[in-house]
Amino acid sequence: MEGSTIVLAGTAVTIGFIHTLIGPDHYLPFIVMGEARAWSIRKTMFITFLCGVGHVLSSVVVGFIGIAAGLSLSRLELFESFRGNIAAWLLIAFGLIYMLISLQRLYRKKRHVHQHHHTDGIIHEHEHDHFSGHSHIHIGDRKNMTPWILFLIFVLGPCEPLIPILMYPAAANNISGVILVSLLFSAVTIATMMAVVLAFRLGLSRINLKPLEQYVNVIAGATIAVSGLAIQLLGL
Repeated sequence: MEGSTIVLAGTAVTIGFIHTLIGPDHYLPFIVMGEARAWSIRKTMFITFLCGVGHVLSSVVVGFIGIAAGLSLSRLELFESFRGNIAAWLLIAFGLIYMLISLQRLYRKKRHVHQHHHTDGIIHEHEHDHFSGHSHIHIGDRKNMTPWILFLIFVLGPCEPLIPILMYPAAANNISGVILVSLLFSAVTIATMMAVVLAFRLGLSRINLKPLEQYVNVIAGATIAVSGLAIQLLGL
């Protein structure tokens, strides 16, 4: 193995770890949705793994296509930036929509007391909410869609450092170097995502969240939207 390839391999491990750790969008959606949807630890980790694979694989595929086609790095970076913006806005939209639907559901679950006047002069009070007895489709009825929405967003989201910092420099030596740095970066990125998600889920399981239980979906949506805004405004 050439010295430059060894350096790039070490760089791939370092960047994969740091890039994932400082990017809250890599793990916050899984932490908050795992709590909001009451996913088991196993299910949360599986969804995180699948989304992580989709996230890194999309950039790997784009990078290999660019190298094979002889495309300039600037053109690939422009394309990656474009799909990164799409992914960020989708994350924001998903979070806001989820939060608004959760707020609507929370409002409908509030109980109200109404007086009913009958023709015979009898008046009685009737307590009800805006949630029962109506045929609406609520968040809980679409819980199986959430993992697929997250997967789509993560597939669209690029690994920004992978192509310009690792794949193209490695391609200057040999194709095996490109494969090596891609595998290392991908493995470290996915492993870091899963480790952070697991640590937070285990930590949250020890905290009494009962007082916040009715607001957990609202908090989850807001957190995801903020994660998307962090990408757009702060470049995280």
